[in-house]
Amino acid sequence: MAATRSAHAVWEGDLLKGSGTVSLDSSGIGEYPVSWPARTDEAANGRTSPEELIAAAHSSCFNMAFSNILAKAGNAPTRLETKADVTFVPGQGITGSHLTVRGTVPGLDADEFQSLAEDAKKNCPVSQALAGTTITLTAELA
Repeated sequence: MAATRSAHAVWEGDLLKGSGTVSLDSSGIGEYPVSWPARTDEAANGRTSPEELIAAAHSSCFNMAFSNILAKAGNAPTRLETKADVTFVPGQGITGSHLTVRGTVPGLDADEFQSLAEDAKKNCPVSQALAGTTITLTAELA
């Protein structure tokens, strides 16, 4: 069964001085300010960016895929905590995403955890949508 989720954005002004908002329409959970400086400066100053939204999507998608892979292998996780760091380079675009996962998975050794995490990295739908970028992974058991 296909599912479609929606968001919309509004932008006012030019790229460097303008700003906008992105609204998460399907969930209705909020409207968030966006700006060029939030994409390119270290300090987001209370604004988000497309890269941060992609990082949220990638980390949550990876956790869903990984939990499913682990359960199918007979070792359902107690907890998975994943951070995604999505890199944007002005003039080049999004160049990669680094996933860092720490998990509590009873009955699983570190090598098997790493192997199954690599499978999830390769096969999660957001990873597949990011084909053409570099996706890296650090995985460790808690």
